[in-house]
Amino acid sequence: MRIEHDSLGPVTLPDDVWWGPQTERSRHNFTVGPLMPVAVIRALITIKRAAAQVNGETGALPAPVATAIDAAADALLALPAADLMAHFPLHVYQTGSGTQTNMNVNEVLAYRASALLGAPVLPNDHVNCGQSSNDTFPTAMHLAAYPAVTAVRDALRHLDETLAEKEATYANTVKLGRTHLQDATPLTFGQEVSGWRASLAQGEQTLATLQPQLLALALGGTAVGTGLNTTPAQTQAMVTAIAAQVGLPFTSMPNKFHGLASHSELTSMHGALKTVAADLLKVANDIRFLASGPRGGYGELRIPANEPGSSIMPGKVNPTQAEAVTMIATRVLGNDVTIGVAASQGNFELNVYKPVIIAAFLESCDLLAGGIAQFDRLLVTGLTADPTRMRALVDQSLMLVTALSPHIGYEASAKIAQVAQQDGLSLRDAALASGQVTAAQYAQWVDPLAMTRP
Repeated sequence: MRIEHDSLGPVTLPDDVWWGPQTERSRHNFTVGPLMPVAVIRALITIKRAAAQVNGETGALPAPVATAIDAAADALLALPAADLMAHFPLHVYQTGSGTQTNMNVNEVLAYRASALLGAPVLPNDHVNCGQSSNDTFPTAMHLAAYPAVTAVRDALRHLDETLAEKEATYANTVKLGRTHLQDATPLTFGQEVSGWRASLAQGEQTLATLQPQLLALALGGTAVGTGLNTTPAQTQAMVTAIAAQVGLPFTSMPNKFHGLASHSELTSMHGALKTVAADLLKVANDIRFLASGPRGGYGELRIPANEPGSSIMPGKVNPTQAEAVTMIATRVLGNDVTIGVAASQGNFELNVYKPVIIAAFLESCDLLAGGIAQFDRLLVTGLTADPTRMRALVDQSLMLVTALSPHIGYEASAKIAQVAQQDGLSLRDAALASGQVTAAQYAQWVDPLAMTRP
């Protein structure tokens, strides 16, 4: 064991850990929930590295100290996630500004930099120079969120390519349309798929439109947004350094008071993720219902048999990938409520729900990116239609009568459909029995494929 001191006094901590007294206090005071996401930790280290470089260049830090912090940050960022997180044991549910995690990063970097330099490097005075948890943590939130959204967009674009292939393959495969869960006029399966594609493509486009909001960083606001203990020039230099290091065009947020007190960028961004989740849930449900059966349900689609569907019923195939992605969607919808409520709780100069906002946001992105890719690979790619079953249902449908309406009128057409239903006749037989339609006229007017392309 070793003893270190912070502003509250001495703290005993294991001799082999890289963190310091504030982390050790927090490790015992906040023990509930998941650990802070690794993306946030990497983002904070990136910020500290940029700060050290700028502070060394401007003389705010002695050059050897700045160089040691820079080198320590590089070494940490090179670690695999599991090895890195061994040094960051703090949980999401901590102080609402993320101060404990900011200090965890400061202390680990100070410990490693001290070892490299052979002289003390201090977590507050050196690693945190010109910063506050109140501006580094919201900056880390945006640094972590941007690539997470990109991963979701990439998964959506790949799914779109798979759906485009299905749309083309089944462009002329006629099937029964359904509205209100009741039979409706026919369409092609390709047209149905095109609707799924358009919904998800709109979601991806909305993500693309909103994503640039995340490029504005709150760094430089320090404690309350005024920029105390730093300068605009230092802030701009740090943002420029961050942008160069991560390869993204990050900028300095114009109003730092907003950056500390509000998270509307993440809230609106997650609203778009929620919309994607809602559309994805609809598509997955459509697929699993259309694939229901195979003999007792709709039976229009065939899904891949990835694993046995039942522990008791041999040969059963379940829509497991659809179920997985719909559960993901419900989680994202729940995260949206969490983020919306948390974002509304900015009190005066600081929102104090930052950790839960970014944890929920990143969880949604990770779930959607991975879930969409898995749904694409293990279900949609192997999805096939059963044209025979589709055509049989079309032929049995009474809603083909809609094609007669322009020729004999709505009420006469309705009467034919009612008689067919009541007497168990085919629509064709009921139409011919009515005396209002000849066999030739019926063949000409009631053409299911032509009805899909009026």
